[in-house]
Amino acid sequence: MTHARDHFAVWLRDAHAMEVQGATMLRSQIGRIENYPDLRERLQEHLGETEDQAQSLRELMERAPGPQSVLKDVASKLSATAQGLTGLLASDEIVRICTSIYSFEHTEIATYRVLYAAADEIGDGKAVDVLGKIIEQEKAMADWIESYLDGVTRLYLMREERDLIAKR
Repeated sequence: MTHARDHFAVWLRDAHAMEVQGATMLRSQIGRIENYPDLRERLQEHLGETEDQAQSLRELMERAPGPQSVLKDVASKLSATAQGLTGLLASDEIVRICTSIYSFEHTEIATYRVLYAAADEIGDGKAVDVLGKIIEQEKAMADWIESYLDGVTRLYLMREERDLIAKR
């Protein structure tokens, strides 16, 4: 079981770094959205969830053996900042933000399913509970953004056709 616990600890640190990256990315995106209030509001709500998830993961990490990865957290923040900046150049920034979020949510869901299975395997009931809750939050966000993609694409195209500010 030692190897399983070691893998779990590493995957937990990776998930924490992913949430730190996600929070940085969300803050950047929220700050840029001007003409899509539904999206801005939902992202603000998810940012709160993301910050809570990062805290929950940190608490689980404190219970797990192994070094904490400050370097990985810093690298994640830099990566998220760079991702936020790439959208500045795109005329269809809002559509790219939505597709990026959709992809990121599914990466998170897969990551948490792996962690959930590992936590169950090593008998960590607290982690199973925390990770189950996070999976549900990530699925809800993925479902919301999926349902929003059609409408935001059409709204972007309509605004663009009418020479309104459509980008963000």
